[in-house]
Amino acid sequence: MAGTDRTRTSLDGGPPVILCRPQLAENVGLAARAMLNCGLTELRLVAPREGWPSERARAASSGANAVVDGARVFASLADAVADLTDVLAATARPRSGARPVVTPRAAGVRLRTLVAAGRRPGLLVGPEREGLTTDELAVADTIVTARLNPAFASLNLAQAVLLLGYEWLEAAELPPAPDPGDPPAPKAELHGLLERLERELAACARQDGAAPHPATNLNVRELLQRARPTSRELRTLHGVVSNLLGRRRAPPPSGT
Repeated sequence: MAGTDRTRTSLDGGPPVILCRPQLAENVGLAARAMLNCGLTELRLVAPREGWPSERARAASSGANAVVDGARVFASLADAVADLTDVLAATARPRSGARPVVTPRAAGVRLRTLVAAGRRPGLLVGPEREGLTTDELAVADTIVTARLNPAFASLNLAQAVLLLGYEWLEAAELPPAPDPGDPPAPKAELHGLLERLERELAACARQDGAAPHPATNLNVRELLQRARPTSRELRTLHGVVSNLLGRRRAPPPSGT
């Protein structure tokens, strides 16, 4: 195959690429090929529609078998990003200013900076037909949007992965960016606090005879996602919740 030289040392590693709800096995294989073109070898799949493993994906990868065979499958996006500290999500849809929006080139630099600082970032790409939903984008710290024809900005999975992966590869030649500061907590810790808050808000609503407000949960998720709390800060917030719950459930003082 033109361009393949197995006598040379292959690049590997890099941030994991997470394909959320991919629809066609062939598209996963093509994305795996694009990953290996750029030296990215860790593929994570969230609820692939056609199941896994897939010989069709292997065939479509044109020899990127190590990426396809090493792919890990997750039932939920929360599970797929649980060990990551930073998630960069690709989307062509206009978004609010809740999170920074960067180009693929800036994303490549950002990824290199995070890895050099000992962080664990990942790239998130949505399904072929509709892309990532609002709830799925809520796990992202940064939105990546390419400057394309505004009337025709849709990319297929392999194109999106190749564009992001190429900028990751190119960023290796650039001077290091400033240290990004204290690392945020892994996503699993953040999601643990968010799930606790949502449970307690729902319990309070039931106790008051009201219905939970999904918009409130989403707003809280957005707020804490932007805050990028550290593990220590999350433990502090858990303590605050415990203290507030203790006061709410404690019997009133005598004489009241």
